[in-house]
Amino acid sequence: MSHSFETITSFQNPKVKLIRKLRDKRERDKSGLFVLDYSRDFEKALSNGYQTEFILYCPEIAGTPPHLLQHSGGVIYTVSQDILQKASYRENPTGMVAVMRQKPIRQARDLAGLDVPLVLGLVDLRKPGNIGALLRSADAAGVGAVLLIDCTLDLYNPNLIRSSTGACFLDHIYTLTTAEALAFFTAAGYTTLAATPQGSADLYSIQISKKTAIILGTEDTGLDDQWLNHCTQRVKIPMNGKIADSLNVSVSGAILMYEAYRQQQR
Repeated sequence: MSHSFETITSFQNPKVKLIRKLRDKRERDKSGLFVLDYSRDFEKALSNGYQTEFILYCPEIAGTPPHLLQHSGGVIYTVSQDILQKASYRENPTGMVAVMRQKPIRQARDLAGLDVPLVLGLVDLRKPGNIGALLRSADAAGVGAVLLIDCTLDLYNPNLIRSSTGACFLDHIYTLTTAEALAFFTAAGYTTLAATPQGSADLYSIQISKKTAIILGTEDTGLDDQWLNHCTQRVKIPMNGKIADSLNVSVSGAILMYEAYRQQQR
């Protein structure tokens, strides 16, 4: 597919203004669009079936148009370095900003028939960097499904996209309420593993089931009593430091997922 490049020369152009507006979740929800300003993320989105609305491309930064742009679909606009920097969320953009169309996020009804060995449940997490990092680790550890439970963030938050390195574009992410998630775990026969500093068992002393859901709670208070009382096992990660008495939730999640991966592979 070949493109004829059009040119944008004004900061007041509606395309540039739209990109700025799409930093806000309400505008993303309203329009069904989101922004990518890193070529690696753009490539991963395309490979996972996302469609392009339009692209701003800066020859001063990127040089010759990347081959990827020629097959992206959508209109490509050439812009100056100043305009691209104003449109980009990053301080050092890679030469392009793409406006993409969102895909419908999978919900509870889409879980019917799901039968994978390892699931990650994230309950009320509020920091996009943590969610993104956990999505990245979940993909690396072979997690079959990630459930965003009572989560107010969207998958197209710029910080979440960046920290996930494109893992947010995978089709194994679902949004659920607590009630829906609890019902799913019960009906599907998952052992639920709660990560909590007050866990009664050391992570490395337990045998992880061949069908396990790892459940992580909010960054500040962890899981509430409803979740702790429901979970089959409560585990803690052993600590041997002199000062540290807890880990960042994304680090804890990675440790738990990889221990589950290790045991299930064995």
